[in-house]
Amino acid sequence: MFLWSYKYTEKLCGENSAYYVVRRPRAVSDFYCDEALSGKTPIITVLETDDVLAFHHTKPYWPVHIVVVPKKHVPSLTDLGEESIDLVYKVLDVVREVAAKIEMDHGACRVFSNLGKYQDSKHLHFHVASGESYGRNVDA
Repeated sequence: MFLWSYKYTEKLCGENSAYYVVRRPRAVSDFYCDEALSGKTPIITVLETDDVLAFHHTKPYWPVHIVVVPKKHVPSLTDLGEESIDLVYKVLDVVREVAAKIEMDHGACRVFSNLGKYQDSKHLHFHVASGESYGRNVDA
């Protein structure tokens, strides 16, 4: 799938507050900034802080499938870009809170993050999920 690439405000994803369109189409590489945090794709919020957003996955792979992301752009767990490890701690605090609630309600949950070629969206995110898989590979 090809979409036009947009840069969103500093508050959400980067240093520039101006919008611009890249002249060539590209595959979406940061769904969370390009779609979820920008408001282009509707989401159902589970938990939100000043720095972190947890929401129901837009195309769930399990009956309970929550995604937790920093509101600022962080490429991955192994590449923090311009951000401090302190933001990762804030993300993990929300992951912990969401996971505890899911474990309490459903008896078990899984928490993971993809890296490298397994990370389809190049924005740090954690999946918190419970239940039997719908049978699709998780790479988003």
